[in-house]
Amino acid sequence: MFENFDLSKMSAMLEEAQKQAQKMQEDASNKEFTAKSGGGMVSVSMNGNGELIDITLDDSLLSDKESLQILLISAINDVSKMVEDNKKLATTQMLSSIGGFGAKS
Repeated sequence: MFENFDLSKMSAMLEEAQKQAQKMQEDASNKEFTAKSGGGMVSVSMNGNGELIDITLDDSLLSDKESLQILLISAINDVSKMVEDNKKLATTQMLSSIGGFGAKS
């Protein structure tokens, strides 16, 4: 079953994967994603690691707690999806570059 299996190649592939993963994490922390809701009344920004880095609220929402909550939830969900989609894309690209494990673009 493993007669043609070369451990040295597997070790090199794993080392390359580790380097790529570290670079991917560094790149992610430098990316910023922003989503808006309520026609721009709420704006939420996250970095590529999924850390919330900024929230901007229109002053008119401060007296309407229910609307503020709804718009904030919407913007946070949207920006979280952007970050997750970016992570999936980066992972697929990384895997395809180190050994063909991911889908080819």
